[in-house]
Amino acid sequence: MDPEFVSAIVRLARGDKVNVAAFCRTHEISRTTFYKYVARFTAEGADGFTRRSTAPHTCPTRTSAALCEAVLRARKDLDAAGLDNGPQSISWRLESLGFDPFPSRATVYRILVDHGQIVAQPHKRPKSRRRFEYADPGGLWQIDGMEHYLSTGEKVCVLQILDDHSRLDVGSCAATTENGAEAWRSLEQAFAGYGLPVRVLFDNGKAFSAKHRGGTSALERTLAGLGVHTITSSVYHPQTCGKNERVHQTLQKWLRKQPAPDTLDELQALLDQYREVYNNRRHQSLAGRTPQQRYDDTPTVAATPEPKIRSGQATRSVSHTGIVQFDGHAISLGREWGDQRAILHWRGDDVTVMVGDVVAHTLTLNRSVKFQPLTELSTKS
Repeated sequence: MDPEFVSAIVRLARGDKVNVAAFCRTHEISRTTFYKYVARFTAEGADGFTRRSTAPHTCPTRTSAALCEAVLRARKDLDAAGLDNGPQSISWRLESLGFDPFPSRATVYRILVDHGQIVAQPHKRPKSRRRFEYADPGGLWQIDGMEHYLSTGEKVCVLQILDDHSRLDVGSCAATTENGAEAWRSLEQAFAGYGLPVRVLFDNGKAFSAKHRGGTSALERTLAGLGVHTITSSVYHPQTCGKNERVHQTLQKWLRKQPAPDTLDELQALLDQYREVYNNRRHQSLAGRTPQQRYDDTPTVAATPEPKIRSGQATRSVSHTGIVQFDGHAISLGREWGDQRAILHWRGDDVTVMVGDVVAHTLTLNRSVKFQPLTELSTKS
């Protein structure tokens, strides 16, 4: 503190004459401040010159110790249950437990930061993406598989089916591997509980689609026969199936907190338990509603009964011996067409093979065998 200021205070407090107005004007301080320190020196002596904290004596908005303890306890309990334990989930949990008033998400976040439970990592903030959501339940289902391990170390697969509108888990099935037969079994079980969807979205896994290999998979043909339209994501673009990718993380976190299953049946029992928990827990992307509530809010749409016949065009090289590969089958054209380029036009199982401007072969694929023998041949013109 300024020595001249201290000297002036002491002299005035002891009865000496001091021109306070002139002193304050020269030193650019208010007379209120000057006389405040005179009063302090008179009452406390030299201690009166010690600077006081400017913090308020009381803070009505300060978070109570009881609330902090409740937040930390809720975070621990949610983690032990394998559920999301972020600020919003903690706030909802305290609300469900009757904590009054329950804290906001921002308050919970501040408490977690103050207690070292959260460390900000801005570099991990997700980039904004264009999101899509179908308007009605049943408008689109997403199906995808993820790896899981039994207690024996055996690698198995979990196939999850999610309703795009409501994020309802309509089927989580334990399978030996991700293959077409298991995918169809999983869908059949979901159909039994929720009916046929209008569309099914999947990635380019061999179990699901052969679109990007120039043909159709057995699963695609079966769904088309039921009037269910199939959609395949772009190659190397998992964001299209982002809802399913995200729900895999939720399931994996929950499974890590459960006893490791010894068999597929035990894993399926866990998956049934998980679906009950997941479908009836509040979801941040659904404005705090549960997937089951969102699913029940809007009438469900269903597939039309008319079968959908897939069609398309593909270009293939003809081997030296006159064989062209298509949709997992070897189609014989004859040696005279060897080492050329063929264009295949297909609708369902009906295929027309053209080489240049000539129809080299027309056939209906026999799905029971790989080799399709030469039955009708057009000669070169």
